[in-house]
Amino acid sequence: MVNLRPAGPDRWPDVETVMGERGDPSRCFCQYFRLRGKAWSGSCPEDNREGLRDQVRGGDVPPGVLAYDGNTPVGWCAVGPRASYPRVVASPNWRTDEPDAWVITCFVVPVGHRRQGIAGELVQGAVELARSHGATAVEACAVDTAAEGRVPAADLYRGPLSVYLAAGFTEVSRTNPRWVLVRSAV
Repeated sequence: MVNLRPAGPDRWPDVETVMGERGDPSRCFCQYFRLRGKAWSGSCPEDNREGLRDQVRGGDVPPGVLAYDGNTPVGWCAVGPRASYPRVVASPNWRTDEPDAWVITCFVVPVGHRRQGIAGELVQGAVELARSHGATAVEACAVDTAAEGRVPAADLYRGPLSVYLAAGFTEVSRTNPRWVLVRSAV
């Protein structure tokens, strides 16, 4: 079992630790769903780092939750109001009848901490963070790992369907065999 904490202003060093120095998280810093078009294609890893740093340090609503094993940060989950994610609002994979729902967009669990249930704990923490800020529903575009073909580990950043179902989410719709819109009332 891990400890969960909202990613508030004093947690930025821990967010950086989880994102690491290599791989997709260290380049994206959970900005992909917040930026569209030229804003995304023209961004660089440092711009993305600054974007997330500003979100962590600057708002009344933390942009996600962190998981800790003792004092060591071992996971991250981005969650926020749908309106704060322009790419989500525009995506056919995220069509919904709950436009005010909060959304979980991504997870980062560093190698060495995976397959220990951390993502499931992070989902619960994300739902609790959303609830504490007045959300009535949380949605995600989950990855159905049982769908045809192998899913590369790098494509699991949205979270496996099984993790959401175990956390009480229900399937809302599918736009293709792999992407599943799921929802939980909070």
